[in-house]
Amino acid sequence: MKRIALNLMLATSMFVMPAIIGCDKTVSEEKTVRTNSDGTTVKKEDKTVEHPDGSVERTTEKSVNH
Repeated sequence: MKRIALNLMLATSMFVMPAIIGCDKTVSEEKTVRTNSDGTTVKKEDKTVEHPDGSVERTTEKSVNH
């Protein structure tokens, strides 16, 4: 009986709770890597996320490795 109850609680927490709370939805994601002639590598990531409340957030990350 304990095993059934434990499995039921685990399944509930995995599937029902995210549906109730809501999750972020990735609208678009773009990653680019460019190597310059001097040997440096430039990585750029753009990501647009829509939150459960309808707001949209865009993040841009850029890193340069020497």
